[in-house]
Amino acid sequence: MGSNEAPAKKPAKSRVTAENLADKQHEISVTEFFEKNKQVLGFDSRAKSLLMGVKEAVDNSLDACEESEHLPDIIVKISRTGEDEYKVSIEDNGPGIVHRAMPNVFGRLLYGSRFHALRQSRGQQGIGISATVMFANISTGRPAHVASRIEGEDEVAWEMDIAVDTKTNRPIVTNDRAFSWPGKAHGTLVEYTTECRYMTGRQSIFEYLKETAIVNPHARIEFHDPEGKAYIFERATEIMPPKSKEIKPHPQGMEIGDMMNYSSISEQKTVKDFLKNDFCRMTARLAGEVCEIAGVSPDTDPHDLGREGSMQLLKGISAVKIQDPPADCLSPIGDVLIKKGLMHTLEGMRPEYYATPVTRSPKSVNGNPFCIEAGIVYGGDIPADGQVTIMRFANRVPLLYQQGADIITKAISEVDWRRYGLEQRGGKGVPYGPAIIMVHMASTKVPFTSEGKEAIAYFPEIEAEMVAALKLCARNLKSHLNKMDKKTKTHEKFDIVQGLLPDLANKVAEQLGRPVPDLSRTISKIMNVVWIEPSREKIPDGRRITYTIYNYTIRPHTFMLHLQIPAECMNDTITGGPLFDSAKEDGKSQWLIKDLAASTSVQVSFELKGEMADTFDPDDAYISGINPIIVMGAESLPGDWGIKGMKITESEEDYVQDSSDEEEGEEELEDEFDNEEDDEE
Repeated sequence: MGSNEAPAKKPAKSRVTAENLADKQHEISVTEFFEKNKQVLGFDSRAKSLLMGVKEAVDNSLDACEESEHLPDIIVKISRTGEDEYKVSIEDNGPGIVHRAMPNVFGRLLYGSRFHALRQSRGQQGIGISATVMFANISTGRPAHVASRIEGEDEVAWEMDIAVDTKTNRPIVTNDRAFSWPGKAHGTLVEYTTECRYMTGRQSIFEYLKETAIVNPHARIEFHDPEGKAYIFERATEIMPPKSKEIKPHPQGMEIGDMMNYSSISEQKTVKDFLKNDFCRMTARLAGEVCEIAGVSPDTDPHDLGREGSMQLLKGISAVKIQDPPADCLSPIGDVLIKKGLMHTLEGMRPEYYATPVTRSPKSVNGNPFCIEAGIVYGGDIPADGQVTIMRFANRVPLLYQQGADIITKAISEVDWRRYGLEQRGGKGVPYGPAIIMVHMASTKVPFTSEGKEAIAYFPEIEAEMVAALKLCARNLKSHLNKMDKKTKTHEKFDIVQGLLPDLANKVAEQLGRPVPDLSRTISKIMNVVWIEPSREKIPDGRRITYTIYNYTIRPHTFMLHLQIPAECMNDTITGGPLFDSAKEDGKSQWLIKDLAASTSVQVSFELKGEMADTFDPDDAYISGINPIIVMGAESLPGDWGIKGMKITESEEDYVQDSSDEEEGEEELEDEFDNEEDDEE
């Protein structure tokens, strides 16, 4: 049966218009963004979250103490409050935080004083500690507890509970009150409860604090773990690191966006003045050269440069030689304190050798000055059956995660370690052996791969500096290994000669009925070395260093012994006869040893005080005025040292013998008996 009814119409679809989309768009709070993307800040696992919180608080404490010139005393306590829930407490002796600033410091992200300052510091983004408070709040629902007292006899301490409003990026403060803090003249305490997991091992709180103590030897760090065990990393030095000074940006390697931004906000009236006054290391002459090469009039208003003008200026800057950035904006650890920190913290591993650390001169990347430091520890109880341990640092802060993504690991992999005594499969990658390789980057702005500050991004300029520093350290290690190998072989030869010849002489003399001859000349002729044997003895407030020098050759020798020791660090005493003269200049000390007779020995002894006492390596000795081939225990003096204060006379130079002219001594024993028979006849 047919129907005349019209088919029912489908309901019209409501279209999403641009107006609808616009109504849904609104500003996102930075706190809300990080709340939903916690992994960006490093809070991507329970074990890592615990470490990140401690790290951010300790970094802030170290920065505050150094800026106020207080030797840091930091106490870290972790206690279990439930399953996978821990209470964390970090206390310091810094200058404290004024009452009105406490809520924003701990409860507001991107709030800080160092982001725009072009100088080295650990914290710069203003995210770390407030992100820790935020994560603790959202994981347990509990606010953080903060207490602080600033310096001054009449100042009271303040405490409060702080949470973070993730919708507005504002602190929520409760229980704000003044209180008495007995025994605390100044400092800050932050306590929070967080959902996490306590771990031991390579990426643990203990490891982080141990490595922090290595690159911050001026700090005393006390750690109480959840089991109630206390670990104390004592201060290794009383010397505070130099305070970094704020500088202007360095133009070398700057990007066009930065140049456009700097020119648009400049207060200068001409491009020449803009280059000279708004950048460091730019003189009027250099600014004129840059303008000439760039084809930009020196009198042009910098606000009119635009994109094209900025590009031309960058081309001109890249074509001239600009002095490296000033070092005072950075606070590198320094060779002596790197070694002191390593020795103080790794003492339990009893390493065989600490390669002389290297601190490179400052360079610049993207207008940000940086310098690279490196050190190598070798032997002892360091495991030899796996890859070397890599310690990565940025602005004195350990980097424990994302080792494979870090430029430090890449730089280490680029070095051919086989040339320096370590195993490296295929000539690429992280080497194998009983060694610890340490690399530290100090910069006004470390280019981290993320806000979590766990790995340094790749830049060719940074990699080149790291490879150069590592190769210098590796050469020191190779020199030591060669020296030890040579010394071991000579020791073996000496033991054989000392043990075999007297027995042989006694038996032959007994068979012939003759007196046992004096074998000193024979042994000297066979050995044919000048042996320098160092020893070190601990004394109150320092070390006593003694060099015993044996002449196991058949001729007297005159030469100089050189050590790189500042004169003010030592008091020398001479034993063994009037064969010495000494001089101390330019951080180096040297002794003239005259007419050291064959088969005799003398000693040079001195006491070391101060920072040099622990870090001085007695094996770093040098000689001059004698063929280094016949010397065991010291190397030839580097050419750039020079010899000051003492001269070797022509008559003394006659004693310097080429070892190739020395006769072989294995037949000397037979000659001695022949001489005895001739005398009796």
